[in-house]
Amino acid sequence: MRRIALAFSLAAAVALSACAATPPPTLASAPALAAETRAPVTILVSIDGFRPDYLDRGVTPNLNALAASGISGSMRPSYPSKTFPNHWTLVTGLRPDRTGIVANKMLDAARPGETFTMASDDPFWWNAAEPIWVTAEKAGIRTGTGFWPGSNVAWGGERAKDWPNDLTGGTRPSDWAQFNIVVSDRQRVDMAIDWLRRPAATRPQFVTLYFDEVDTAGHQYGPFDAHTTAAVAAVDSAIGRLREQLAALGQPVNFVIVADHGMAPIANDRVIVLDTFSNADDYDVVEDGVYASVNPKPGKEASVEKALLGAHGPHLTCYRKADVPERFHYGKNPRVPAILCMPEDGWTVLAHPAKYAIKGGAHGYDNFAPDMLALFLATGPAIKPLGKIATFDNVDIAPLLRDLLGLPAGQNLDGDDAPFRAALGK
Repeated sequence: MRRIALAFSLAAAVALSACAATPPPTLASAPALAAETRAPVTILVSIDGFRPDYLDRGVTPNLNALAASGISGSMRPSYPSKTFPNHWTLVTGLRPDRTGIVANKMLDAARPGETFTMASDDPFWWNAAEPIWVTAEKAGIRTGTGFWPGSNVAWGGERAKDWPNDLTGGTRPSDWAQFNIVVSDRQRVDMAIDWLRRPAATRPQFVTLYFDEVDTAGHQYGPFDAHTTAAVAAVDSAIGRLREQLAALGQPVNFVIVADHGMAPIANDRVIVLDTFSNADDYDVVEDGVYASVNPKPGKEASVEKALLGAHGPHLTCYRKADVPERFHYGKNPRVPAILCMPEDGWTVLAHPAKYAIKGGAHGYDNFAPDMLALFLATGPAIKPLGKIATFDNVDIAPLLRDLLGLPAGQNLDGDDAPFRAALGK
């Protein structure tokens, strides 16, 4: 038994020695997955109510870095320097008098008894001017819009005749989200990033984002208050997070970052009241505040014009819509009321004495007023870093976006890409 055990031990030792001398078979390694090469996307960001000089407050490292890597400058809004008219101009290249979105609140004789508000999504109000996401979708370019005013509208559609709460036809972005103020900046950024994480076939090539808190703070506290500066810093942080997430995706981006208007300080000692020099029973006021838009009641046209037209001291002038100075490019659209009373920048015109304190900030004034100037910057692989450019009109933004998306130049637009051609290498 001992001999057998010894022989077995020797055989085992020889076998183990042979195993040690023979290298184990090599497993074929899996081929490394090639990193996706992503084409640049274009992201249009609106920071509502962001004055260009907010970049000088030392709280915007991300926006300042983007500006330094591309082009930046002050941009003139269109008149009236309000949110909805200017957001629609930015994406159509047409001034409000031509888009039909002439105010945040308006009437149309073709829809008696109806009032357009910032919640209106009936295509009837919007169909006069095609937004760039519709142009892009028609060209096979997928788009995604986050909270941009009007992007929830089925553009080109109409109310169903038999079911007025339903719509027929129309085009929306491939992806869109309707504005909701309680959605945080983080969630807004995540929405855009989630769209861009998709496979190429369903990934948007054009994205919009919208941030409102700078405008909200500016209205409540005024443009020079610390609360407004804090809101500016918060949005800059959101832009920083967007940049980080895009870098993690390896997604190159052409950024176009804009505001719709600036913000002016207002106060109780700068208020003009219409019914102190006119009979308020003779007319209807569609809007008041940064301007007053007035429709005389039937048969009262002459008396209302006599009371209102012309200058009322150094701070207010009222015009027939046909006589609004040409530089405003405003007054030909039938939705513009018959008489427009325009106060000086920072003044408030009211139909009746205010029952509340006039304080904080406002916009909607002369679009050439320095307080109304809006932020602009653009950067990315398609933009040469040329630094500051001259002040331009916001009707030029849509032509810039067309260039970045490879769309043909629009026909009969109010703007063109002239301010950006050097940066685009054209």
